Amino acid sequence: MTDKEKDKIEIEEEPEKEEKAPEPEKEGAEAPKEEQKPSEKAEKEDKEDKKKRLKKLENEIESLKKQIEDKDKALEAEKDKYMRMYAEYDNFRRRSAKEREGVYADAYTDALKELLPILDNLDRAAQYKDAEAVSKGLEMIRKSMSEALSKLGVTEMECLGKTFDPNFHNAVMHEEDETKGEGEIVEVFQKGYVKGDKVIRYAMVKVAN
Repeated sequence: MTDKEKDKIEIEEEPEKEEKAPEPEKEGAEAPKEEQKPSEKAEKEDKEDKKKRLKKLENEIESLKKQIEDKDKALEAEKDKYMRMYAEYDNFRRRSAKEREGVYADAYTDALKELLPILDNLDRAAQYKDAEAVSKGLEMIRKSMSEALSKLGVTEMECLGKTFDPNFHNAVMHEEDETKGEGEIVEVFQKGYVKGDKVIRYAMVKVAN
């Protein structure tokens, strides 16, 4: 077999490889999506995050507005309550002041009523010319005065022979007397009077030892 024949056989055995032509694209077929760039994706996520935060802030603002409205209503209610309490207290204060004035006026009037009979007795005594009659008139006046003080709840202090007490007595003189006890009241210059536990007038006394 010649060399030409061998070459021909090899050519027949190895057929030529034909390149396949690209298939035509079908009509209506979706074009492949372009892959989104990282920067665009991050920008989109950032916008969505901002929207969420904005929505959250709007909700918080609405909630705060509601809280402020509730606080304003509560404050207005408390203010109204305070004003009513103040008005009630002011009325009470005025009534109390008026009542105190009334009580004082009544007590003052009652005291004067009890003293008026004494003035009447003084007028009668002034009409007498006889010494004995004047003396009798003065005794009546003294009796009237004692009765008036008794009705007012005022009593005379018992001082003579008692031990000196600075809460009731005012010592204006002092003497040494072995027959008397220490601090014993030996003389009364001016009588003292009390009403209950309150001293109306301190007794002016002389104290021994």
